[in-house]
Amino acid sequence: MPQHLKIDFVSDVSCPWCVIGLHALQQAIARVGTAVSVDLHLQPFELNPQMPAQGQEIDEHLREKYGSTPEQSAQVRERIRAAGAELGFAFGLQQRSRIYNTFDAHRLLHWAALQGRQLQLKQALFKAYFSDGENPSNHAVLTRLAQEVGLDPARAAEVLAGNEFAAEVRQAEAFYQDNGIHAVPAVIINDQQLIQGAQPVAVFEQALRKIAGSA
Repeated sequence: MPQHLKIDFVSDVSCPWCVIGLHALQQAIARVGTAVSVDLHLQPFELNPQMPAQGQEIDEHLREKYGSTPEQSAQVRERIRAAGAELGFAFGLQQRSRIYNTFDAHRLLHWAALQGRQLQLKQALFKAYFSDGENPSNHAVLTRLAQEVGLDPARAAEVLAGNEFAAEVRQAEAFYQDNGIHAVPAVIINDQQLIQGAQPVAVFEQALRKIAGSA
């Protein structure tokens, strides 16, 4: 009988390490196979909640936030590209030049979860932003991605045009921050075990097997 594991994956749409972490976690789950039954929930976190609608140029943003030089930023992006390639995800380094506000994307992800399509939309958002350089705050982009993963585009546009699920997203964000999550990705298993950061597949796999074995 497989052990049931509830996994909360706390992340932001504009976080490249979250892409790597999610792919590594999914591959670890696949390796564990029938030993576990996983209920995966994607939880919201905003790295830049005050980001204006027009976004900000990446190197400028990293210099202001972390003091990074363009050379240092380029080195980090190359590390991210290589890590993504190992997991089968293509980061388009020349496609993405700006960082955007992600709150509406999180609202749409909350709605997608109610429709059973949250993971598919999250994956589509990651590809659109990190591979193709699209703007994840643009409502037309978000509506199109919703349609591409099998969601009703008219309903998606309606959600985005208003303020639906804003309170739910802010409540979830506050919950994880109040419980000590200040960097992402963060993986929480069965509301108890925390794995911080974009860990290698083997690390996630070992943790899943250990937790499943002691459940």
